[in-house]
Amino acid sequence: MLAITSRPLVLGSSSRYRRELLARLGLPFEVDTPAVDETPQPGEAPRALAQRLAAAKAHAVACRHPQAVVIGSDQVAELDGEPLGKPGTHERAVAQLRRMSGRTVLFQTALSVVCQATGFSGHELATIEVRFRTLDDGEIERYLHAEQPYDCTGSAKSEGLGIALLDAIVSDDPTALVGLPLIRTARLLRAAGLRLP
Repeated sequence: MLAITSRPLVLGSSSRYRRELLARLGLPFEVDTPAVDETPQPGEAPRALAQRLAAAKAHAVACRHPQAVVIGSDQVAELDGEPLGKPGTHERAVAQLRRMSGRTVLFQTALSVVCQATGFSGHELATIEVRFRTLDDGEIERYLHAEQPYDCTGSAKSEGLGIALLDAIVSDDPTALVGLPLIRTARLLRAAGLRLP
């Protein structure tokens, strides 16, 4: 293990969900928002997009914090091999939920942990299988008005009322669906030299 336990930890993300999740590990950390273009490349598979963006975010922030251990993460929902992003608007969220109704959606959550000073670079991917119930328009409208998940990949917050839209979640890293796979994060932070319980 690398002896870098005194190095600062930086989360390269503007997501409040990732901040809340990382705080569970009990380590002090800073937040720095990466400026990364999240536009998919032509023909880019959802898992490849998530992995590329997670690495790009980590490296962008690491350039500003070369002595720190930096976490980058990205999530892309996948349906029929196509990426589904954050809806941003009510109309797009309705369209996403109608499309996902009664279907299985894969959420690809990629993670990168890097430290420029030591040359550490670790990458992981958590794939979460989410089975949506068959939803009618009334359920969709009531849910969206109640929770307004327009900043969430796939238009549903599984940690909130969105759980009522689902039949099942299949994952080996339970927080991955919320946006940061903490089992994998802890593993990479330990590998980078940080001390966790």
